[in-house]
Amino acid sequence: MATALLIYAGAALAEIAGCFAFWAWLRLGKSALWLLPGLVSLTLFAWLLTRVDAAFAGRAYAAYGGVYITASLAWLWAVEGSRPDRWDLAGAAACLLGAAVILFAPRST
Repeated sequence: MATALLIYAGAALAEIAGCFAFWAWLRLGKSALWLLPGLVSLTLFAWLLTRVDAAFAGRAYAAYGGVYITASLAWLWAVEGSRPDRWDLAGAAACLLGAAVILFAPRST
């Protein structure tokens, strides 16, 4: 369980950083050179998701969604300087609970 959470956290950081590189280039007027680390980061994200111990990719990706949402709110606060409000936090908690159910529920097959 701890390994899966660490992998998901790393994947979320890599995905958000990679996407932010594109955001910085297109929306903030940064150099196109931002795309190089962005592409590396997005590649790392995809590779990390394959490391999750799940029988099906769709289930691994669905569970990842809750972690991604929570990590996005952490990015919002840490990098963009906008503190999440109580509704953001409540939504993230609901998403993490859903992700845990998807990932850790007992399966018959």
